[in-house]
Amino acid sequence: MVHEIQDEKEIQDENIIEEELEEGNIETTESIDESNEKDSEEDFENDSEKELDDENLPFAKAEVVRLMKQNLDSDKMIRERVKVEMNKFLGDVLKHVCKQLNEYPYTTIEYEMLKESIYPYTNIERINQEKERILLHLEAIKADCNALAMDVKRTLKEKDVLEEEDEFIDI
Repeated sequence: MVHEIQDEKEIQDENIIEEELEEGNIETTESIDESNEKDSEEDFENDSEKELDDENLPFAKAEVVRLMKQNLDSDKMIRERVKVEMNKFLGDVLKHVCKQLNEYPYTTIEYEMLKESIYPYTNIERINQEKERILLHLEAIKADCNALAMDVKRTLKEKDVLEEEDEFIDI
């Protein structure tokens, strides 16, 4: 079964490559060899830029990528920019948690303080469920208010009509 799926995928990939060659979207090996000479200089510049980016990252990129791959499906590929941005995001989360920990007046950070500071990140599902519950409750309150408003408008109009009729009768 697995081999059949892989064979089908290979056939699909070959068909896509053939279509791309026909449309001119993929270069042949001859044009690739010519462009490789030009690209070698650009690759050197790009590599040095990537090394500078790696130095500015808060965590080892390999460790972040390893953790991402552990938690993603095996067929997923991760683009370089995603790796870098995930690393930066994790660094930002760490900074935010540390800011909250700094707000405590104590010189020693205890586990309870950490638990309180990371609560929004560890309980996001529960927080989102509570948000949905509150929004549904507010919608119900809105519906009740609208129904009451319609009742008030209707009853006031009926009373106004009755009072006007009473005035005509008294004359």
